[in-house]
Amino acid sequence: MPPSDTPPLVELRDVTKAYAEGDTVREVLSGVRLSLHRGEFVVLLGRSGSGKSTLLNLISGIDLPSRGEVLVDGRDLGKLSERERTLLRRERVGFIFQAFNLLPTLTVEENVRLPLELNGHAAAEAEAKARALLERVGLAQRARSFPDRLSGGEQQRVAVARALAHAPPLLLADEPTGNLDENTARQVLDLLEGLTKQGNACALVVTHEPGLVSRADRVFHMEGGRLVEREHTRRDAR
Repeated sequence: MPPSDTPPLVELRDVTKAYAEGDTVREVLSGVRLSLHRGEFVVLLGRSGSGKSTLLNLISGIDLPSRGEVLVDGRDLGKLSERERTLLRRERVGFIFQAFNLLPTLTVEENVRLPLELNGHAAAEAEAKARALLERVGLAQRARSFPDRLSGGEQQRVAVARALAHAPPLLLADEPTGNLDENTARQVLDLLEGLTKQGNACALVVTHEPGLVSRADRVFHMEGGRLVEREHTRRDAR
C-alpha cells in the first residue's frame, strides 16, 4: 500500500451519477469514494451494466458527476472547461479499450506515435519512442502494417503501447481482455502490469473476469451503484 502521506493521483469524493430515462431518473453510481495512488495495479469487478464503464468515464473527464467531486492530480474535473479536461486527458491519461479503437487508416507505428504528436513531441522523437515501445511489446516487425492485418492479441498490444506512449501517470483499461483467448489475455496483462510498475503509474483495470484478481494490489467490486473494496492478498499470477 502507498504511504499514508502520499497524495492520491485520483480521488472521488461522494460521487453520484444519474441519468434521465424518460420520466424517471436512474442512479448508476451512488456516493462513491475512491483514492488511487501511483504504483498501484487496481482491479474493478462487477456485472455488465453495473457502472464500471461509467466510473472510468468520470475519472477520465469524459463525463461529469451529478454530485460529488472527481480529482485527478489534485485538479477538480468539475471546475475545468471541456477543453481543459480534454488536454488533461491527453496529457495525463492512457485509455485502453476492449474494442482496441486503433485508427484503421494509420499504420501500427503511426497509431502509437499519435498521442506523442498530440502532446507536441517532435516527429523524430515520436518516431523513436514509438519504435522503442513496439520493440518492448514484441511488434517492431509489424510497425508498417495496418491494424486489420494484425490478430486480436497483436492489436491489443498496440493499444497498450499507444496508451503508454506519452508516459501518463494514469492508465484506465475497460475490459482489455474481453476479446482475447486466455493465453493472449495473460500476455497483455503481464505487459500492462509490468510497464505500469516500471513507469510508477497507476492502472485501473475494469473487468468481469475474477481471474484477474490474483495480480491486483487492490480489488473493488461494483454493487448496487456503490464501490466496495474486498479484502485481498496479492499473489503472483504468472
